[in-house]
Amino acid sequence: MNTTLRTQASAEADLEEPLEIFLQPGELYFGEGRTRVRTLLGSCVAIAVWHPQRRIGGLCHYMLPGRGAHHGAHRALDGRYADEAMLLFLRDMRAAGTRPEEYEAKLFGGGRMFTQDKPPHVHVGCTDVPCKNVLRGRELVRQHGLRLKAEHLGGQGHRNLMFEIWSGDAYLKFWGQNAEQCLG
Repeated sequence: MNTTLRTQASAEADLEEPLEIFLQPGELYFGEGRTRVRTLLGSCVAIAVWHPQRRIGGLCHYMLPGRGAHHGAHRALDGRYADEAMLLFLRDMRAAGTRPEEYEAKLFGGGRMFTQDKPPHVHVGCTDVPCKNVLRGRELVRQHGLRLKAEHLGGQGHRNLMFEIWSGDAYLKFWGQNAEQCLG
């Protein structure tokens, strides 16, 4: 009888329309429930974080790897920068009573939007913004102990990303070529 009730409740939740959120560059969302977060990525990178036991998580869309030394300590955190977007995530994780190492992470984006003679793959020592964004995202995930589960990075072109908070699933459309993919 309990199984039937659980199944019925699950079926009712599946019929419920999800809350749809669209992130602009520099924005971040962290929450729970039946929420779907979307964004469009070019050279920017998105980090999706998800807590599989609590079914909470979020998505950030950052534009640059960091603000640099000129930002000063008095400024508020800004999601346009990878390091500050991660600090915002860490704040939300702590507020939810969780730790970063309890989360799975997925990385997307860092595409080159214009034809260039540079190699299409991410490599250490790169100087262009898309490549630096990818390297910084990977570094932040590693540094804070998140478990990297998937990535679709680099290449030439843009991406349309959809992340579902209730399941941790990510759906991606990629218009381009030469992307690096990894499923963990």
